[in-house]
Amino acid sequence: MIKDLRQRAKKILSVLEKEYPYAHCELDFSNPLQLAVAAILSAQCTDKRVNMVTPALFKKYRTASDWADTPQEVLENEIRSTGFYRNKARSIRALCSELDERFNGEVPDDFDELVKLPGIGRKTANVLMVTVFNKPGIVVDTHVTRVSRRLALTKHSDPVKIEFAIQELYPEKKWGRVSHVMVFHGRYCCTARKPECNRCPVRRWCPSADKF
Repeated sequence: MIKDLRQRAKKILSVLEKEYPYAHCELDFSNPLQLAVAAILSAQCTDKRVNMVTPALFKKYRTASDWADTPQEVLENEIRSTGFYRNKARSIRALCSELDERFNGEVPDDFDELVKLPGIGRKTANVLMVTVFNKPGIVVDTHVTRVSRRLALTKHSDPVKIEFAIQELYPEKKWGRVSHVMVFHGRYCCTARKPECNRCPVRRWCPSADKF
């Protein structure tokens, strides 16, 4: 059973890699700290909106201590348009304070250290691992959750269980590509409300095709 599932998963990935050869993290950033901040801002917010907000922020805040030292109310006002701005401002300031105190202002490239930091869950930690540290990781966002379930690569709905289930299907060296192409497929074809099954490149392997 698992062997058959792995074979189908392999075919799906092969096609999606050809369909989205330039799939990548669409958050704009220049260093790990900027990506960590952008990832926190992206919760319940589009990457497009975050990318509209971050240029001014990244110009103003250059180091972890810059973020940590800014007053809560000031940062809240600057990120208000991303939603949930109070919690996001607290998370960013707490994260950067700890980075400044424990890691000399640098974002660690170790997954276990990352998930211990304020504001950094498994998804954001995997984003950092895959995108800036070139290390294996499965990023499970709403797109990956939706696509993997529709393709019957997993029956789970819990992000952590989905992450581990997908890890079982692909070799480590492919984890990053799996994440990126699934995000792109979910964002640009297999959308939440009206998936475009008629033009889906992996339709032949999808048990959910044409059910919407």
